[in-house]
Amino acid sequence: MKSNFSATKSLFDIPKDIIYLDGNSLGPPTTITSKKINTFINEKWAKLLIKGWNSDKWIDKPKNIGNRIATLIGAENDSVIVGDTLSIRTYQALHAAIKLKPKGKVILSDSGNFPSDLYIAQGLIESLNLSYELRIVEPHEVFDCITEEVAVLLLTEVDYRSSRKHNMLQLTTKAHTMGAITIWDLAHSTGVLSVKLQEANADFAVGCTYKYLNGGPGSPAFIYVAPKHQAKSENAIKGWLGHASPFNFTKQFQPSSGIDKMQIGTPPIIASTALEASLDIFDIVDIKDIGIETIKLTEFFIDQTHKHCPELKLISPTCSQKRGAHLAFAFTDGYALMQCLIEHGVIGDFRMPNLIRFGFNPLFIDQNDVSKALEILFDIMQNKKWDKPEFKVKSYVT
Repeated sequence: MKSNFSATKSLFDIPKDIIYLDGNSLGPPTTITSKKINTFINEKWAKLLIKGWNSDKWIDKPKNIGNRIATLIGAENDSVIVGDTLSIRTYQALHAAIKLKPKGKVILSDSGNFPSDLYIAQGLIESLNLSYELRIVEPHEVFDCITEEVAVLLLTEVDYRSSRKHNMLQLTTKAHTMGAITIWDLAHSTGVLSVKLQEANADFAVGCTYKYLNGGPGSPAFIYVAPKHQAKSENAIKGWLGHASPFNFTKQFQPSSGIDKMQIGTPPIIASTALEASLDIFDIVDIKDIGIETIKLTEFFIDQTHKHCPELKLISPTCSQKRGAHLAFAFTDGYALMQCLIEHGVIGDFRMPNLIRFGFNPLFIDQNDVSKALEILFDIMQNKKWDKPEFKVKSYVT
């Protein structure tokens, strides 16, 4: 059955006077998010108290939610666990990959990777005094740079700035040929693109849930460990819930089995409840349909801006199969332009040095929204409404 995006749009709580094109940074809440959280607080937490860990099975949420996310990223059952932050999950994945003892001594990444992933790699090498090199190349150079020197290939599938999309299958296959382990950051893929981890034979993957999964600010992240690696993978952060018997409270750490060993601390149950409210929507749509509709919306936006806003330089790939669900344009006064757009009810965001980004999530954005956003953009550009001092004062969060 084809996905009904008119129906899903009605399930999101977005102000009527706002066209929200920033779901690639933070997804909006669903109409039932607050109700679910309030119900949980009043009917579960308040009445069950600590009994809820058993009677309401709170303790099972990290794996249960992980299995729901697994269906969206083409992963095997019991291969994904939810909790903690994306930076922590990246650290875990990178440490586990290195501990699998691949042949090389190079962690290969690209200049389009999210900086936090690179910082994590730098910090891990320094803190553990490893004889590894973090090698950063241009995105188009990655394939040729996968040599026998490479131990770990650490990439974000979709570039957070340009929306350039790596070929996961091709790069993973090349990495394995050279004896390397792969880690894929799916922050800008999960929930809007048809990801196929199992088909690509990926080793590890990480991702957040506050973007296209609409889990809320700071909602818990996830880690994927391929079943073939679970027995030998080590958790760098040996928290109590990664223990085989956490409630025995022994002094010596004994890792749990399977994906459970990647747990660290107590799960964020209220945040998980908000995430579950959004994941319910994915039960009535097909992730492939989301990808197809995203292409239609982005293609329309590209065509119209090319015709009417030549001052905006598209830096995202023109080929729809080589990009994610957001578009990035370069403009000299990009920050001021975006602030002006926000003032006029079109919310996107800005990335240094001069990029404006627009995200297109078909779950709550349709062609009519895009057309209205374009009208506002054309008017602002034609009349240079962005060129005012108040739009050039930068806030901390851009």
